Amino acid sequence: MGLYAALTEYSGSDYYPYHMPGHKRSGQAGEMAGYYGIDITEIDGFDNLHRAEGILLEAQQRANRLYGAEETFYLVGGSTCGVLAAIMTAAGRGEELLAARNCHKSVYHAAILQELQIRYCYPALIREFGICDGIAADDIDRLLEQYPNCKAVVITSPTYEGIISDIQAIADVVHKKDKILIVDEAHGAHLGLSDEMPKGAVAGGADLVIHSLHKTLPSMTQSALLHVQGERVDRKKLRKYLAMLQTSSPSYVMMASMDSCIRYVEEHGAEGFAQMRQQYDTFCKKTEKCRYLKVGKTTDMSEKTGCQIYDHYFTEWDIGKLVIFTQNTSLNGQELYDILREEYHLQMEMAAGNYIVAIMTIMDTEEGWQRLADALLQIDGRIEEETVRCARAENDRDLRPEIVMTPARAFNSEQEDVTLNESVGRVMADFINLYPPGIPLLAPGEVMSEDILAHIQQSIQTGLQVQGVTVEGKVAVVR
Repeated sequence: MGLYAALTEYSGSDYYPYHMPGHKRSGQAGEMAGYYGIDITEIDGFDNLHRAEGILLEAQQRANRLYGAEETFYLVGGSTCGVLAAIMTAAGRGEELLAARNCHKSVYHAAILQELQIRYCYPALIREFGICDGIAADDIDRLLEQYPNCKAVVITSPTYEGIISDIQAIADVVHKKDKILIVDEAHGAHLGLSDEMPKGAVAGGADLVIHSLHKTLPSMTQSALLHVQGERVDRKKLRKYLAMLQTSSPSYVMMASMDSCIRYVEEHGAEGFAQMRQQYDTFCKKTEKCRYLKVGKTTDMSEKTGCQIYDHYFTEWDIGKLVIFTQNTSLNGQELYDILREEYHLQMEMAAGNYIVAIMTIMDTEEGWQRLADALLQIDGRIEEETVRCARAENDRDLRPEIVMTPARAFNSEQEDVTLNESVGRVMADFINLYPPGIPLLAPGEVMSEDILAHIQQSIQTGLQVQGVTVEGKVAVVR
């Protein structure tokens, strides 16, 4: 019996709840009462996530079989919790970590908590699109030679824009040096679940893999998985960190959603992913008629169609991420985002300087694919040739900040708030990032430069969400 079925059966029984939660499953408990029937605590027969032996263990094993790892843990604190636990297990206090510079801010949070010294691997820039390329195994090899004391390597694949790195090649390099490979695959929970999808990081040999079920599969927000395999990870230590970082009162509603998601993919995944591939191909063929707006896809790289391409390191472009580029058009990303939302009632995932991102899954309907394709064709038809802008110069800026102290030291230092203009040359005491995707433009311990300042100011003027800058235009710097 699945977790949801067991909860539903219990909800309909005559057991009276002399226990938490305080709503007591009452239908009179306010306007949310209709959702309380299956919301319970760790009572008899429903196991304990932090010492799973029964129904929750079975649910986690079901997820494990789907992905093929040696062991899988439920995460009720999202992928953030998984990233924190993975890094804190792999690298002890004060040790070194090699991280891709385009990782989510949770990687930096782990570094602060463990007082780690981060060594960075900077992904190349795909200049035609202004997005990060995949991570090169050769770069990881070179950096591990340069920084042999790094205990682990952490990368993000796929990226927020859907670029998938060659995990197998990276794992081979990392393991030859007896290091731990952590892959934040939050946006790739669907990878490897069908022949229509590229293989995921578990199959690629990573030691620790984090998935956000809710990002690309039918599961509730905040639900995630952590997979572990191999002998390099201290699993006893990992369990201790998971127990420390996760709530002691996990939501059974969320866990039921996770189990339901896994069961749905088991039963309907093959059909769903095949349909998704067909819809994607139809969408791409239709939007090829756009004169100016461009949908990024792997064929742009392999066939070199429409732009000048150099050597790249990613294996594929995830079909679940539709990245529509406005570069060389009369629109920027935020403007296209706003038009789609306000005129067509199409809500995108995010906007950046010269592109937008739409997340597509096996739950998207044919209508959903068609509405977006039709809207893009209509908008593209409005773009007058004489108004097309030149390529923006922002891709030529040097956005690699100088690092003068560890994130932990800067984060915990005395600090003061100064205006953006006054911050040039100062050491950041907090993060500045665009959200989404939550990748720091500056992390604590890094120095504000003229180029980074210009990028931040342009992002603000464009209307993008810049976190770390107050409404008064101030940022926190080390005093």
